[in-house]
Amino acid sequence: MYSVSLLTICFLQLLLSGPVSLAQSKTYDKLPINLPDNEIKPLRQYVDRDFENTLMRRLNANQKWKRLISQKQMSVGLVDLRDIDNIKFARVNGNEMMYAASLPKIGVLLAAIDAFENGELEETPDVLADLDIMISKSNNEATTRVMDLLGFEKIESVLKDPKYAFYDEQNGGGLWVGKRYASTGERHGEPLKNISHAATVSQVCRFYYLMALGRLVTFERSKQMLDIMDEPGLHHKFVNSLDEIAPQAQVYRKSGSWKTYHSDSVLVWGPDRKYILVALLNDADGEQILRKLLMTVEEIMKL
Repeated sequence: MYSVSLLTICFLQLLLSGPVSLAQSKTYDKLPINLPDNEIKPLRQYVDRDFENTLMRRLNANQKWKRLISQKQMSVGLVDLRDIDNIKFARVNGNEMMYAASLPKIGVLLAAIDAFENGELEETPDVLADLDIMISKSNNEATTRVMDLLGFEKIESVLKDPKYAFYDEQNGGGLWVGKRYASTGERHGEPLKNISHAATVSQVCRFYYLMALGRLVTFERSKQMLDIMDEPGLHHKFVNSLDEIAPQAQVYRKSGSWKTYHSDSVLVWGPDRKYILVALLNDADGEQILRKLLMTVEEIMKL
């Protein structure tokens, strides 16, 4: 009887542990990730206080970073995507809107893809080529050509569209593109701070999160956007550090710099790391800060 009972216990343990083990081993190798609607939650619901406290402690360990954060001159957003069933989101100055230079060109990309889908803009080889170098090389002339085709009203309507709400006055603003990337043309500052090219780390994190889950325009259009944002043509800031420590990882990226304003944003997707990192800062040493910040985040992700 004892041997029968032991077998029964082992069998029951396998039944109970089997599904859990399968769930824990579930991985997603390709983007975008196709999940049912009922499994997708707003990113803000994934804010994890322990994760956020860890991020804050590590940032504050650097006295210069601590000062910049306290002066609201440095913002950081981090999303842990290693386990899609247990996403973690941390923000430091998450809703603090700052001038973001070329980073908001992701808003132009979204507006263009939305216009393609709705038949408002013809998807020609020339426009696709401009979108490619607008993101990979941050080419200002290409961005301005696309903006002129779309118009400010179209770009603003997409960024404010309730299904995205990438610019939300009730939550600190967010992504905004109110000026051509050229010396001429009208300027349309956003309503809260009158910034021409603006972002918050929370909204940029949401942009990457929704794109990774195939929720920007359509699943296929999200894939198209990921393809455009893959393989950065500029290897500075975050990408400089990633080239050193994770050269095989896929990196989807857009950055920006103007005078002392420096920004970077990446979706890093590899077998050993899956995360979104966004940072905005106002400091002359921004390039080096962003390189070191990526290394610090890599250490956090190993905890």
